[in-house]
Amino acid sequence: QVQVVETGGDLVQPGGSLRLSCVASGDTVGIYAMGWYRQAPGKQRELAAGFSGYRSTNYGDFVKGRFIISRDTAKNTVYLEMNSLLTEESALYLCYVDSNHGPHWGPGAQVTVSS
Repeated sequence: QVQVVETGGDLVQPGGSLRLSCVASGDTVGIYAMGWYRQAPGKQRELAAGFSGYRSTNYGDFVKGRFIISRDTAKNTVYLEMNSLLTEESALYLCYVDSNHGPHWGPGAQVTVSS
């Protein structure tokens, strides 16, 4: 099985930046995709950014060029650099890992954008 842990969630001021990290461990050999979703209270989970098969990237419509996803394959780690953050983007940011045996989710990193 795969374990997923996110770090980097924090309180940040509007317009600020934050970098999230996600590390997958355990049975990582079958991983073919990693990325980030976000979920605010009362809202559905939505894609922020993700890698598919470590070949292509996909960004949510709200990103508008402000976020950058990157990875370190050797460390089974994916990063999300978030810039120009807005208050409405306060949410739990969850890392997902797709493997041959199904999806895995981390517990999430709380991002709060507030002045």
